[in-house]
Amino acid sequence: MSITSADICNAADALLGFVGFNRKLGKYIVRFSEDAFGMDVPDDSITPASEFVWVARDDQVMTLSRECLQILRDQNVNDRLNLGETLQLYLRRTDLPEIQAQRRRL
Repeated sequence: MSITSADICNAADALLGFVGFNRKLGKYIVRFSEDAFGMDVPDDSITPASEFVWVARDDQVMTLSRECLQILRDQNVNDRLNLGETLQLYLRRTDLPEIQAQRRRL
């Protein structure tokens, strides 16, 4: 079975949970409810995981960031995040450039 860029983008858009930057720990953490973050996570840093992995390059083009996907992978909750084999393959294929796509933040 071949995996296309569209498959990878769809898998990224299907990510679950929320990501927030914990000031006390100095790292990003994942929760599965916006209300589950403590006071050490500012509200303006809480982002749906499906948006966290996309980095704006200009007004229309966004890049699917391997670095941001790796932050999610390091949380070791792949099943809950819906970080499946399609995105795992994208992380492993560092020989290919990151995917760039025209999209709007949700």
